[in-house]
Amino acid sequence: MGHPINLKKVSAAGLLIALGIIYGDIGTSPLYVLNAIVKDKTVTDKLILGALSCVIWTLTLQTTVKYVILTLQADNKGEGGIFSLYALVRRRRKWLVFSAMIGGAALLADGMITPPISVSSAIEGLKTIPYLHAITDQTIMGIVLGIISGLFFLQQFGTASIGKLFGPIMCIWFLMLGVLGIAHISDYFSVFKAFNPYYAVNLLTTYPKGFWLLGAVFLCTTGAEALYSDLGHCGRGNIRVSWIFVKSALITNYLGQGAWLLSHYKNTVITEETITAGFNPFYGLMPHWFVIIGIVIATSAAIIASQALISGSFTLVSEAIRLNLWPKMKIKYPTEARGQLYVPAINSILFLGCCGIVLYFKKATNMEAAYGLAITLCMIATTILFANFLVLHRAKPVFIYLFLTTYLSIELAFLVANLDKFPHGGYVTLLVGGGLFVVMYVWYRARKIKNRYVEFVRIEHYVPQIQELSNDKTISKYATHLVYLTSADSPKEIEHKIVYSILNRKPKRADIYWFIHVDTQDDPYTMEYKVEHIMPNDIIRVEFRLGFRVQPRLNLLFRKVVQDLVAGNEVNITSRYESLEKNNITGDFEFVVLEKYLSQDNELPILERLVMKVHFWLKLITLSEERGFGLDSSNVTVEKFPLIVAPVSVMQLRRIE
Repeated sequence: MGHPINLKKVSAAGLLIALGIIYGDIGTSPLYVLNAIVKDKTVTDKLILGALSCVIWTLTLQTTVKYVILTLQADNKGEGGIFSLYALVRRRRKWLVFSAMIGGAALLADGMITPPISVSSAIEGLKTIPYLHAITDQTIMGIVLGIISGLFFLQQFGTASIGKLFGPIMCIWFLMLGVLGIAHISDYFSVFKAFNPYYAVNLLTTYPKGFWLLGAVFLCTTGAEALYSDLGHCGRGNIRVSWIFVKSALITNYLGQGAWLLSHYKNTVITEETITAGFNPFYGLMPHWFVIIGIVIATSAAIIASQALISGSFTLVSEAIRLNLWPKMKIKYPTEARGQLYVPAINSILFLGCCGIVLYFKKATNMEAAYGLAITLCMIATTILFANFLVLHRAKPVFIYLFLTTYLSIELAFLVANLDKFPHGGYVTLLVGGGLFVVMYVWYRARKIKNRYVEFVRIEHYVPQIQELSNDKTISKYATHLVYLTSADSPKEIEHKIVYSILNRKPKRADIYWFIHVDTQDDPYTMEYKVEHIMPNDIIRVEFRLGFRVQPRLNLLFRKVVQDLVAGNEVNITSRYESLEKNNITGDFEFVVLEKYLSQDNELPILERLVMKVHFWLKLITLSEERGFGLDSSNVTVEKFPLIVAPVSVMQLRRIE
């Protein structure tokens, strides 16, 4: 898998990669933030200076201090992201899994709305071109749907080839933001007052319904989580240095937009009709001859922002699968690049979600109402997990409480302000995020319920019987090598159902019995194995220790282990059939996967029964156990076992004569 990159190293290539991967979402915010703030309001000094002050201090406190300075410290062997952070602290408190699930679900929901709002905001710039002024909303929707469809279609081929262009394009984008902003700050020099936080506080406390403007202000920091999620791709040093350039470009552009608004539209009410007709302070900064070029660059940046969210969603789901928080799904590797993966089912879900949002909301101004609510929950979850990380690293209690108080206050304020969006479309992302959380919760809870049923026995008690079966010539041989997957952490134990499968159900005679156990490590890219010879050349246990970002492709991994054992003369895999042994032919390998189904003989509480039913329905529509572990179906036998978690209490049945 390769080694993690040097997190502190800063290089020109690293800075360019960081620009291309990380800043798409937060970098395209200037397309819609000021529009969302001034919608249905009169442009005044108090509104614009207060809003700009809120934006500047949100980017400073939320993005710079919380993410760039503090959270980037919490790397898991070089990797970042909410599940990497959870893997670092999960042994501290069991309930932290809920923070991870809420954060993960919110990030996935965000992946459904970022592409529509970014691409729509960019394409709606066409209305500012005089000869395209009459372009209809349906035409714009068609163009947006076409771009989104093309983007999702290309996912299956990977982004390695075009990914090299992302950095230079985003560099051009941020340079454009900075230049456009600088060109218009002179329109109204008083915008520099916005650096004074007094104007932010004054807006929130004295402006009519000023507090609720935080819902629109929050849009400027929605991509902050990506800075942490892509830590492993870019490194801490590259992110911190590139953020100085990105933040400068963003703030300069916001100031330019504010100056343009105050010089051209002071005391004017910006109605929804005005915005629908093509009004956008972002495009207002551009000279007429540059608008088409600006739209092309903005659309390219929006596509890159969408790509980053989609790739991040694939990584997020693969981590959740390895941490047993998501059903197993087919994962493909379009390129050899580390971390490059493609999850077809998630690609389809995101594609349908994005198209649904475009068709439902129709315009970027409507989408702004749905944006931000879910991602606020993710930020709160990160705050809770990071506070636990600080506790584990023995930070001073006063610093931990200061961090928690500051950021929970800020983020809860954003959450309350964003709740105002709920009836206007915010419910869409909450419903999507809620549905994704339910999937995670069901998968996690069902595993806990099933663990009550799993009965482990000492393997040493059954070794003589297994050896006798192996040597019993009256029973036809099932396979030369019989391989079972076991969930027993201890090498001295095994599930009773495996013993039952070998000895009782239909005796399975084999020459060598293999028991494979996969242990998911908190480190992201660990790839180790350990072999225990329970009975030399008869019963062997192999334990794989795989990081939560390593896919358990057991067919390939097990083959490598067998090759190593043969090379070390630790095992003889030659077939024991005389005619085959004489010609030194390798014996066959047969995997047995034990699949559970919910028995009718269960007395579960209503909630648990519902959880188990949903769990087995999810298993039905997602990847099977054997394919989830990367096994070749041609040499896999699936045995079904009834899952009896709560046996029926004593039955009132009596015999009569």
